[in-house]
Amino acid sequence: MSRKQFNLTRTSLLTFIKELDEDTVDRQSEYFNNTIRWHIGHALVVTEKFLFRYPAKSTHIPKDFAELFSSGTKPSDWTSEAPTLDVLIEALENQQNRVNEFDDLFWKSNVKFKVPFGSIETHGDLLIMLAFHEAEHIGKIKAMHQVLKVG
Repeated sequence: MSRKQFNLTRTSLLTFIKELDEDTVDRQSEYFNNTIRWHIGHALVVTEKFLFRYPAKSTHIPKDFAELFSSGTKPSDWTSEAPTLDVLIEALENQQNRVNEFDDLFWKSNVKFKVPFGSIETHGDLLIMLAFHEAEHIGKIKAMHQVLKVG
């Protein structure tokens, strides 16, 4: 069940951001403290961190993505160039495929670390939390896009 929820959310994110352009994802409204590119990268990094132990164990995305997109970061502090929208889209698609390669036994297995949100016990619980987190960021991305279109 949690995989269906994750796939619905990830597909929704990918469908929306594939219609955006490089200029739009980097424009920052005075009403928001981050850009659309940051929210896209953040969704990628958080899922990679919790499911694939990034950056310690995962080599699927560059290590400097953590410096760009982790919680508490913002584009105005970036000292390296951010990845293109195409690179982020490809990384999100690859990550979705890797998530779907886990078997049912993995999703039923207990998480071996403390998760800072709610009562997360299994990897399935963790995936539900990650889908919820991503859905929150999709909402922000859509609101930011709406504000940028008006302004």
